[in-house]
Parts: sequence; structure tokens; C-alpha cells
Amino acid sequence: MTLKICNLTMMAILLVACDKLPHAPPPPRPALVTVVGQTAVEQGMILVGEVKSRYESNLAFRIGGKIIERKVEVGSVVKKGQVLANLDAADSNLTAAAAYASVRAAEASYALANAEVERQRMLFNKKFISASALDLREAELKTSVARLQQLKAQAAVSNNQSRYTSLIADRDGVVTQIRAEPGQVVGAGEMVAQVVDTQQIEVLVAVPESKVVTIKVGDSAALKLWANQLSNPDKTYSGKVREIAPAASSATRAFDVRVAILDVDEQLKLGMTAGVRFASNESSAELIVPSSALTQINGKNSVWVVDKAGIANPRAVTAGQFTENGVLVSDGLQVGEMVAIAGVHTLIKGQKVKPILQPEPSASTASEPIE
Repeated sequence: MTLKICNLTMMAILLVACDKLPHAPPPPRPALVTVVGQTAVEQGMILVGEVKSRYESNLAFRIGGKIIERKVEVGSVVKKGQVLANLDAADSNLTAAAAYASVRAAEASYALANAEVERQRMLFNKKFISASALDLREAELKTSVARLQQLKAQAAVSNNQSRYTSLIADRDGVVTQIRAEPGQVVGAGEMVAQVVDTQQIEVLVAVPESKVVTIKVGDSAALKLWANQLSNPDKTYSGKVREIAPAASSATRAFDVRVAILDVDEQLKLGMTAGVRFASNESSAELIVPSSALTQINGKNSVWVVDKAGIANPRAVTAGQFTENGVLVSDGLQVGEMVAIAGVHTLIKGQKVKPILQPEPSASTASEPIE
């Protein structure tokens, strides 16, 4: 009986074992890949600069006095010839009036001296006076003429100074700074307001002395605003090198280069940071892969190459500079190979994957100048 039970138990175990099917191997994990291709890369120098106006006028009164009125605020748009502020003109007007009074007195003295010379000449012709007496009167006439001319010049200066009590904008622009308020006494030449021309905008860049020889006035440049990196990253401005400083800055040992922006719009604000790529005549064909494909394996730059059978294996590469399209690879890859561009840190050597080709972008940005 016991033997029969054992046989039945063994048969049941064998039946259960026969019914259990082996597990199927898991399907290959999907992997986002891209095909390596050659890209024409322009060799250009990229530097960072500040957006500035070509003309920044620090306006000041030409005479000292007390400010009684200020007609503009920071941000005010002004036109050439517009009055920005006024000084108390009482003293200037009195000085001008006194100068004109002196001119009238000198004119009377001149008229008297001229009449006296005419009488002395008549007397001299009739031999009633000596030549020395006539010479004395003629000298007095010359003195009165010179005195009249002097006082007229002084009156003109006083008249000008009476007009200098108004601070006038010398160009169209925007007020960016105010340094004085009504009631304040300012000296001649002390800055009151700054007006900048918003139509002629440029970027000031400090170029290292080792690179300044590669650029010249008139060279083209491309610019991007850092402020647009999120809102409008594809926006690029055209520029042209307008000025190169003849001497390096004593503080930075770099040369100040001004790049004029040719297509100014409302997005450009003074003081913004801009990246500038200077044009170069040199270009080369380079292999480029997305920066997400590059990883570090045993301290070496590597990428995961996926062959036609879907097997992923790491490969050391020589990486160059980073661009906005990816990283340049000078050695280790061939045109047409597939590299993984997502989840590279989770791949295993020899792992089989299902390649999913990255969709092509709608518009190539290979020529974009700035990161």
C-alpha cells in the first residue's frame, strides 16, 4: 500500500513538472538612438559682452546754479533740443543786463571821442593846434573803439550764460540716469542727466590679446541675448565690428571691441548680456553627437554604439568643444553608426536593445552661432 502511494506521488510530481513551460526571454528594451553624420562647423570665436548705446551723453549745465525745475524722469523719451532742466536765471539775467548797459556807455564814449577827433582835425587843418594834440585825440578814439569791442564781447558771453540756464538734450534718446533734483545747487560740468541713443545699439566685448589679431573692423558677427534663452532661443541678431580699441585695458589686458547691431528691435535693452560669435573664414567637417550621448567610463569619454543587430557596446571617443547642437567628436566614431542618446548610464555591455531613431528636427540649427 505504501509503495502504491509513493508511485502515485511520483507520477503527480512528474505531471506537474511536465505542465510547467519554460519562461520566454524578456523583449529587448527600447533605446533612443541617432545616426552619426558629418556637420560643417564654422570655426568662430564666442565671447560675452554687454549691450550698450553707441552714444551715451552725460549732460551738465555749463554754469553753476540752483536747479529750480526738472522736466524729465528716468525712462523719459526726449528729442534733440528739448529742455530737460532749468537753473535759477535771476543772477544771469542781471549780469547780462549790466553787460548791455556797459556797452551802451561805451558806445556813448566812442561817439564823443569820434566827434572830438573830427573837431581837432578841423582845427589842425587851420593851424590852430599842434599835431601832438591831434594825435592825443586820435589815440583816445582808438581806445574807445577797443573798449567798445571788449564790452560787446563780454555782453555776448553774458547773454550766452543766461541761455545756459536751460539744460538741452543734444540728441534723440532715452533718459537713463538722473543725478540732481530741484533745489540742488550744482557746479558747472556736474552731471545732471544721462541720455542714450536707442537707435544705435552695440555690444561691448573684451577680446583677449591672443585673439584680437583674428578680427578686424567690418567683420561680421552673430549675437544672441542670454535673456532670450528660454523665451526665444533661436533669435539671432546680425552685427558688424565697428571699432577695435588701439590699446589694451590696463585692468583686464584685453582689447575693447564694439560690435554694432544691424537689426535692432524692442527686445534689446541696455545692460543686457549678449553672446557674440565672430565670423571666421575657416570651417571644417566634424562628427557631432548630442551631448546626452557622451558619458564617462573608467575616466574616459565614451558613447554607447548600437550595431545593426541591436547590441549596445561602449566605445571610447575623443570629444572636442561643445556646441548648441551637441559635442564634436574627432576620433572613435564613423559616419552612419548609431549611438544611444538616452539612458546611457543604465546600459550593459553586450545588451540587446530595440533602436528607436530620434526624429529629425523641423529645421536644422547647425549654423546657429551661439550656445
